[in-house]
Amino acid sequence: MLLSTKGRYGLKATFELAKNYGTGPVSLKIISQMYNISENYLEQLLSKLKKKGYIKTVRGANGGYLLAMDPSEITVGMILRALEGEMSPSDCLSSDLCSRESICATRVVFEKIEKSINDVIDNTYLSDMVSQHTKVMEEHSKEMLEVE
Repeated sequence: MLLSTKGRYGLKATFELAKNYGTGPVSLKIISQMYNISENYLEQLLSKLKKKGYIKTVRGANGGYLLAMDPSEITVGMILRALEGEMSPSDCLSSDLCSRESICATRVVFEKIEKSINDVIDNTYLSDMVSQHTKVMEEHSKEMLEVE
């Protein structure tokens, strides 16, 4: 299962909003330039997230986008499902009834994969991503100082 650009770009954009949580709105242009994403496409993604109540907009010269809630309240799963729909490694799991369900050897494996994916995305919050990023950046800075 591959995430489409909707899920990948939407998660990157909300990560930027989470990094800047509490400091004011982030402009579409900044996010667009940071990740080399079309502003129009990014605006479509953020519009979907706004409809779900995860982000809000601020108009005006210093306007932009903000998270509508604390990053510790928004999971990766919430963002990905808003943009991608349900996360499933196989269509057979999302259909109501498979005619071969009782004899399917792969269904059990697909169910385990789906459960693992959902466990990760539903238990990873935007705040976790920010904390991990901060830790990685601090370690990188230390390494750079040691090289000098």
